[in-house]
Amino acid sequence: MRWFQVLTASLLPFTALAAKKTGDKFADARAKSLEIGRPLKLDDGGYGSLTKGQRDYSVVVLLTALETRFGCVLCREFQPEWDLLGKSWIKGDKAGQSRTLFGTLDFVDGKNTFQSLQLQTAPVLLFFPPTVGPNAKIDAQPVRYDFTSGPQAAEQIHAWVSRQLPADVPKPKISRPINWVKIISVTTAVVGGITALAVASPYVLPLLQNRNLWAAFSLITVLLFTSGHMFNHIRKTPYVQGDGKGGISYFAGGFSNQFGLESQIIAAIYGVLAFATISLALKVPRIADSRAQQFAVFLWSGVLLCMYSFLLSVFRQKNGGYQFWLPPF
Repeated sequence: MRWFQVLTASLLPFTALAAKKTGDKFADARAKSLEIGRPLKLDDGGYGSLTKGQRDYSVVVLLTALETRFGCVLCREFQPEWDLLGKSWIKGDKAGQSRTLFGTLDFVDGKNTFQSLQLQTAPVLLFFPPTVGPNAKIDAQPVRYDFTSGPQAAEQIHAWVSRQLPADVPKPKISRPINWVKIISVTTAVVGGITALAVASPYVLPLLQNRNLWAAFSLITVLLFTSGHMFNHIRKTPYVQGDGKGGISYFAGGFSNQFGLESQIIAAIYGVLAFATISLALKVPRIADSRAQQFAVFLWSGVLLCMYSFLLSVFRQKNGGYQFWLPPF
């Protein structure tokens, strides 16, 4: 019996060391994660060590394929967000109160794991709940997050992980680094725009304050919309249409139909009528020579008569029941 007691006493240190190592699995992984400041890089052995067997902590593992030869664009797009989530969580939970570990298993380092899980696509995110302790799950099966809607932001994954954890567990917030490039770019653009406006203002302001410019712009806009421009866009009207005799119809029959070219012709007619009216009202009275003034009156009056006569003929062409007309059309 004495030799048995001696053997038992000699094995006690090794038993205590093994128990300490098993109990400190979370602490060891946590210390390593704090040291590198990002999710642990796992292989088949590390994945099995953290996820298999009894555990009183949670593990979030990203199974990915980052090398270009695998062609996983989604993996490479999501990796910066995953690293940001891991760094923010580790930095905000240095005491390990959430008892949650983050790890990354690349296909190159974990082919056996990918095969055992029968994974055909990547990335795949797995959450392993505790198997022992107050927050242990009954079945302790991993919860899977599939990237069906494309790359996700770190905030979305943070919300998903938070839902898997108990309500009383601390959940560090995402801490995004300041985007100095964007700030400098926006500041430079704003300052450059203000400088350009200050330099160009002596030349631009007279144009903006020009009454004739605004009158021309307003007139063009009125002619554009009164000719049926919006009608063409809403109804998707054809530009022209054949007349059934080998020719082209420029005007659609009926007042509720119209072609694209027809609206342009009507806008041109309205423009000529408006220009003739403005000339008679503003330009002709300023002509000093009486004979030239008289000629201008007859000229613009003739233009008004001809264009208005043509406009009425178009109305009669669209609707045969239209009664009004003027010579020469």
